[in-house]
Amino acid sequence: MMLSLRLRPWLHHYLSLRLLGTAAPRTLAENREGMATPLTQDGAVYSLPVALTFEDPSAFRVKSLAELLRALGVFQLCSIPVLVNNCGKLMAVARSLLGRRGFSFFLRPSVYAQFVAGENESEIGQSMEKMSSLGLRPMLAVPIEEDLGESTGEQRYDENMEAMLECVRMSHSNAWSKDPMMQLKITALLNPELCVKLTTLLSQQPYDLDLLVKALNGEPITIPGLEESENAHLLCGLQRLNKIAEASVNKVRVLVDAEYTYMNPALSLVTMAMMKKFNQDGAWIWNTYQCYLKESRSLLLEALRLSISESFCLGVKLVRGAYMDKESKLANKEGRLDPIHQSWEDTNDSYNGSLDVMLAAISQNPQRYRIIVATHNEESVRRAAKRMAEWGVDKDGGSVCFGQLLGMCDHVSLTLAQQGYVVYKSVPYGSLDNTLPYLVRRAQENRTVLQGIRKERDLLRQELRRRMHLGPKRGS
Repeated sequence: MMLSLRLRPWLHHYLSLRLLGTAAPRTLAENREGMATPLTQDGAVYSLPVALTFEDPSAFRVKSLAELLRALGVFQLCSIPVLVNNCGKLMAVARSLLGRRGFSFFLRPSVYAQFVAGENESEIGQSMEKMSSLGLRPMLAVPIEEDLGESTGEQRYDENMEAMLECVRMSHSNAWSKDPMMQLKITALLNPELCVKLTTLLSQQPYDLDLLVKALNGEPITIPGLEESENAHLLCGLQRLNKIAEASVNKVRVLVDAEYTYMNPALSLVTMAMMKKFNQDGAWIWNTYQCYLKESRSLLLEALRLSISESFCLGVKLVRGAYMDKESKLANKEGRLDPIHQSWEDTNDSYNGSLDVMLAAISQNPQRYRIIVATHNEESVRRAAKRMAEWGVDKDGGSVCFGQLLGMCDHVSLTLAQQGYVVYKSVPYGSLDNTLPYLVRRAQENRTVLQGIRKERDLLRQELRRRMHLGPKRGS
């Protein structure tokens, strides 16, 4: 079954032959000291990267004093579990007590300013120009999404489409980035309940990508098992996605987010159909792979196989994942196996293994494959840099880039940019009212990341002490 969550045993061998070749992605030559030096296939020498330690507080010297103080204050709040776990309720109480203006007066210069680029194009532009001056690139994100029970009508989905088309326009028309990217959630354009039903149908019967491509082209289709109204809504949703893809191709790379396992197969099917139509000459539509899922490696290998058989370019956003708690609780409630890896070490192995698979493919054919290493994990970032050097993948060739969230992990982002790597920051934007639900959901999904920012907080303190001419405290 296409895009099934099972992988045929021969596929691993098939991909290893097609993608990795019968030899290593690079060869070794001995230098004068007898040390092995990485070579590309045409014999060009690549030097190993400068050690990336992410321990130097000087990376924050580009930040203003106000930015340092704001980051320290926000990170201090984010490190308190009870605040993060209950931030939605606490913000609702604060808004009722302070009123709308008082609440905005407190939140806009603090949490909002730390994690959101701005409300209008002028404010966003100022944030993006600052980011560009630091060697970072924006990846704009429209903060709209839906989950089960939050569905809206066609008019609302059309309004969401217009917001995303505006995101395409802003990303392309402004000189913020050499190779602009944006994020897209399919459930902002297509009913989540329909995605769940389509996922169930996918487990029972196969579907041909060509059928979905026809729908993208405006041809009416009928999916067996869906009611007439559901088929009509699916066609409308695919037409919305098609308009966004048509507006972005050859201009802005669209990274489709993964969501929950109970709808991901449907989302991936739609994304692969978009890839087949729009990724013939380059990776303009990308899919996201969540490495905390036990099946993630199989899904990635299946996508690589499909890109070969269907002749399209593959763009991959590689993440660990953000829905761990909900996925595990739901699996336990429904009496099925937990889809999440049992340990952090297993998730790391999954991420690093998938990273190696993609980098090996890129080293063989950088025009057909692209990846954004979307992680705050320093070890995975170092591994990617090491593999790039070993396998002759250019830092700035465009096939490999790194990504972190706006307002977080700047010690990693800034260090990478200073070393010549391509780095994107995920940048939400919009009014406080529109972005607040997004921020609350991201905070709850990324609570382990938020509570693990001690190192960045310590580096910020070191830089603050330097500016105050106090020097580091003894024993610190």
